[in-house]
Amino acid sequence: MNTLIILSALGVITLFAEIFRFRKALFPIILIGLAGAFAATAFEYCDNPQPIFNMMIFDKYGVAFSCSLIIICFLWFMMARNYFLQETSVTDHFALILFALVGAVVMVSYSNLVMLFLGIEILSISVYVLAASDKASILSNEAGFKYFLMGSFASGFLLFGITLIYGATGSFDLMAIQHYAAASNSSTGILTIGVLLMLTGLAFKCSLAPFHFWAPDVYDGAPTTVTAFMASLVKTAAFGALFRLFYTCFAGISGQWTSVLWWFATLTLFIGNVSALRQFSVKRMLAYSSIAHAGYIAIAIVSMSVTSAQAILYYTLSYSIATITAFTVLYIVERNTGRNDFGAFEGMAKNNPFLALVTTIAMLSLAGIPPTAGFFGKYYIFMTALNSHNTQLVIIAVIAALIGVYYYFRVIISMYFKPEKSDIPASIGSLHQIVLFITTLLTILLGVFPDWVLRWI
Repeated sequence: MNTLIILSALGVITLFAEIFRFRKALFPIILIGLAGAFAATAFEYCDNPQPIFNMMIFDKYGVAFSCSLIIICFLWFMMARNYFLQETSVTDHFALILFALVGAVVMVSYSNLVMLFLGIEILSISVYVLAASDKASILSNEAGFKYFLMGSFASGFLLFGITLIYGATGSFDLMAIQHYAAASNSSTGILTIGVLLMLTGLAFKCSLAPFHFWAPDVYDGAPTTVTAFMASLVKTAAFGALFRLFYTCFAGISGQWTSVLWWFATLTLFIGNVSALRQFSVKRMLAYSSIAHAGYIAIAIVSMSVTSAQAILYYTLSYSIATITAFTVLYIVERNTGRNDFGAFEGMAKNNPFLALVTTIAMLSLAGIPPTAGFFGKYYIFMTALNSHNTQLVIIAVIAALIGVYYYFRVIISMYFKPEKSDIPASIGSLHQIVLFITTLLTILLGVFPDWVLRWI
């Protein structure tokens, strides 16, 4: 609860930065506030958490995912500071990000379906605005409009599913729903339809196929920094919410929805990876890559194992850190060259070896090459699936991962084996150097010491 209070207060304080003229001090205030929120969240870590008004619960799962979200947001602010300082509405942008983080924390800590819906809407509305925040760009306006329309449509599915589940069980409380679903008379049509509708709505938020169609255009049209936020923090929150709901409430009736999610994961893996092969824009390639990674995470939910939560937490954190690295480099390249295609990376290793090195490590992690964190993320996902006898799904995922290696290595080949381009930046700002160093170091350390994350849950 203290986490939500700190983050909400930080968002409100940010809104008053212009009025009370402390805009220049806003960035360090936000970083200090996020550090305080992380400490407050970690302090709530215990074996017997108490529900908060029967609406939220900061159990080990909620605390671990909340800490992960705050870490991602902290790194994102360091990445995006220079971009938003160019905007006159910097306080509005920062406030939207902080309120989106509040919604994300609610999404991974709810114990009532009402709070799940509120968390999703708090997060979504903020990101709708951020996606369209580049008012001079037609693509950004289009991205915001598409995201708003499709997101509202998906929220309708989610809300209708919540309504049907309430009609079947008579409660919004997760434990009450769990007890009803586990009862012998739980296989009612109204409950099954409600579960599938909720799965559809959350699949949209997670960009799982066939509900992924909004993601490439929105990711491509939104400002690069906002795309990084959506591909990391938003995706982590969405899967955190999805797993909490289905593991807590519907594990007892898994036969009614796991086969559907199995096909969602399979389609997502192949559509994401095969579509990424055909892209000429690195930004759009990373958008389809994000879709493909959603398929890997969905495997852990299909498996519904006791280790699924650990696998999802580790995978989303390692993926998000590598994604922030990749989008930070892409932002630097875009700002200096005005391009985001593969050709813009040509010869980077000669002109800026540090930038090429961190990009290489990020691409290797996203591709799942050892000893990076991305490799162990896929390893834990696959082991979770194998322990639950989902061998076919693992074989499909391995084939999809091999396809993904090709387009990640296209970036590496462009940097090291193509002629040097004079417009590639020879130096970068100190803040970007710091964030790239931190994310790259974390990518390596989490690969070497995965227990740092796995023992959280």
